Amino acid sequence: MTATLPPPDTALVERLLKGSARQSYDPDVDLDWDAPEVPGLWWMQPERMSLYGTELWDGLTEEQRILLSKHEVASIASVGLWFEIVLMQLLLKDVYRSDPTSPRTHYLLTEIADECRHSTMFGRAIGQFGVPAYGPREPLHTIAKLGPAVLRGASAYAGILIGEEPVDRWQRDAMNDERLQPLIRMVARIHVLEEARHVSFARDELEKATRSMTRRERLWHQTMTAQIAYATMRSLVHPEVYAAVGIDPMTGRRAALSNPHYRETIAWMGEKIVPYLDGQGLIPETGRNRKTWQASFLLRK
Repeated sequence: MTATLPPPDTALVERLLKGSARQSYDPDVDLDWDAPEVPGLWWMQPERMSLYGTELWDGLTEEQRILLSKHEVASIASVGLWFEIVLMQLLLKDVYRSDPTSPRTHYLLTEIADECRHSTMFGRAIGQFGVPAYGPREPLHTIAKLGPAVLRGASAYAGILIGEEPVDRWQRDAMNDERLQPLIRMVARIHVLEEARHVSFARDELEKATRSMTRRERLWHQTMTAQIAYATMRSLVHPEVYAAVGIDPMTGRRAALSNPHYRETIAWMGEKIVPYLDGQGLIPETGRNRKTWQASFLLRK
């Protein structure tokens, strides 16, 4: 399938470039990495955790729940770090084909620089937690191997939005939650503020890419987008996090995937991106791809 680059929106990218110059962060400077963790504070919102409301949750002490929150947020951050790296590959491929003198190319390079800092921030934060960088499960690794080769146009930018917007909504909630560790809240704040520009750019690119799609092209992009949604949301919490509090990983995963509270959390995370992608014609009304979206939990039945 031949990729056709959309015409540049000079006004948008110049506005985004000015915003990047005006408000960007250096995590090495803007985060207090030496601050000790605060006893009794959570690492993520308990009601957003995968086992919240289950019998397994009821069997944990408060200390174990807080420890599990540290491992779950590390899992989400490590998937986020991995996603940033895949995103940079996609953007660099776009840059490779683009005019190096254009504002659009300059913004792509600026976004890549942002993502480099975010990846460093996530990696350093996980190291600060003192827990494993769990990373994504195998389905996302498969997408990563294929991504730069097969993702382009609508599915590339839809995939970017699926990776960014659900986590963005969770982080917007987290950054103002005083129950959480200060380091977590500041990491969330930096990421949210800078990702807002990335989302604006990706939405504009997606809208231009969907305008002229043929029926066959739309079906292909619907299929790729559905698979990305499923693999991404199912990979956020690695099963091994449950071992940290004495729960068998597969027992914990089964409980999480059948947990209505957790399913509702995923759907809540997708309340902005799902209607948007639906409006762009990337979520079919029926068929296998819609079932895949439902299995991701982003799409309520």
